[in-house]
Order: sequence, then C-alpha cells, then structure tokens
Amino acid sequence: MDWIELTISIIAAIGLFTHSLESFSKNLQSQTGDKLKSFLLKASNSKARSFLLGFAATAVVQSSSAVISIVVSFVDAGVILFESSLPILLGSNLGTTVTAWLVSFKLEMLGTILIALGFIMGYFPNKIKLISKPIFYLGLILFSLELISANLAPIKDSPRLIEFLSYASNPFIGILFGIIITAACQSSSVTVGLVIILSSQGVIELDSAIGIIVGSNVGTTTTAFLASLKLGKMAKQTALANLCFNSIGVLIYLPFHKVFENLILSITPNITFQVAYAHLIFNLGIGLILLPFTGYFAKLFKPKTEDLAT
Repeated sequence: MDWIELTISIIAAIGLFTHSLESFSKNLQSQTGDKLKSFLLKASNSKARSFLLGFAATAVVQSSSAVISIVVSFVDAGVILFESSLPILLGSNLGTTVTAWLVSFKLEMLGTILIALGFIMGYFPNKIKLISKPIFYLGLILFSLELISANLAPIKDSPRLIEFLSYASNPFIGILFGIIITAACQSSSVTVGLVIILSSQGVIELDSAIGIIVGSNVGTTTTAFLASLKLGKMAKQTALANLCFNSIGVLIYLPFHKVFENLILSITPNITFQVAYAHLIFNLGIGLILLPFTGYFAKLFKPKTEDLAT
C-alpha cells in the first residue's frame, strides 16, 4: 500500500469515526432532546448536582460539544442561570472521558455485533425500531476504531512521522498539537481516540499522549465560541468561562507534568489504560479543583447590566 492510498484510507476511517460519533449524538438528541434539556434544567444552586448533570449528559450523548452548545443557548435565553452553567461545563469535560474507556477496552467484535443488531432491529415495530439507530451508530463507532487502528499500523515503519510525533513529548508542543487537532475536527473524542490507538501501537509515548489530551480540552472550547457567535453577551461570556476553565487546567498541569506522568505510570503498565486513566484523572482533578471557585468566576465573567443592554 503506497502512502497516498494509506493517507486516503486513514482519512476515510477517521471520517467514519467522526460521522458515527455525530450521528450517535444527534440521534440520541433527537430522541431524548426534551428529556436532555429537562435534565439540564434541573441544575440548581448545588454545584455538585450541576457538575454531575454535566457529566451524565455528556456521557450519554457522547458529545461535550452538544451539551455545551445547549447550555450556552439556555444561558442566552435566561433558562439557566449563568452561575449554574459553570459547574455543568466542568462536568461536561469529565463526561468526555467515557469515550476514552470505550476505545481502551478494544470492543471491536462488539462493534460488529451492534451494527448487525441495530440493522435487524430497524425492521421491528416502532418501540424497538426507535432504539435501533443508536445501537447501530454505537456499533459503527467501535467498528470504525478498528479500521483506524488497522490503517494506522503501517505508520510504525515511518521514521520521519514517528520523529515528528515525538516532538509532542515536549508538553508545550503536545498541548499545541492537541489544540490544533481538536479545533480542526471539532471533537476531543476523535483526538483522544487517535491518541490511544497511536499509543497502543507504540507510535507515541505516554508523555506525548498526555500533552495532546490536555490540549484537546482547550481545542474543544472552539465549539462553544462558534455556538455563541449569533447569541447575546451572556452566551459569549459562558463560552469565555469555558475557555478559562480549560486554560487554567493547562497552567496547573504544566509545572507538574512529570509528577502527573509518574503517577499514571504507577497505576498500570498498559499504555492504553494509562492514557484513559490520564484523561480521567486530569479532568476529574481539574473539575474538583475549580468547582468551589465557580461562584468567583461567575462574578468575574458575568456581564454588567449595562453591557447586556448594548
């Protein structure tokens, strides 16, 4: 297989994965849209409850972008208080870690089974047919991961590409890679999935993987900004607060990147699970650190009354 054919195959596999994630998320949103919105509306003055709501909603629909976009629009409409939205944003970051575990467990065979099951269920009566598409698309997500893994395997023999990716071992460059990749594909799940696959194949080391994952948190904030462009001042401030949270996470990580890497290394020798643990522990840790200060951030970012009027 020549490099042109290989590149096309890799892009096609990544495209299938991205489409599967989007379709799974959109299908669940269309079926549970009102319930999801009602679920998010239960956010109260309890920071812990709002945090858990953000986590649960993102874990279910497999898209922090979708959840954050809904939250931004709700804040703009005055349905959710600006103060209540901030813990949801933090919880949403934690919810993205579920995808990493799906990739880590290498459930390729399950993917094939779910595709077949979803296809067959599509011919059943309405109640069964209703859940056939989410099952089908979940199977397609797992199946496309196997395609990505198979198509990425030959790059292990490319010294130039491995040398280029090795630059990500520098935490600043790794974070920059994560930001660019995630902003380009508008999905931190795609970035994390690729990182886990490349790590499992020995193409990148743990230090590079962690840097890219940390950067992906910042890259995914571009979605919230895009969602807020046509909305009011409050929506834009919510998107800005989301960027601030993730940027603070980067600043906290940088001085301790070696300590954090050693912590992950002590948990498991399996690099696939190391990456998943790194993603989980980082997002959980940053969420718990920042959660008590969301009231302060609300005062800092909340527009003044005269600003809202303009």
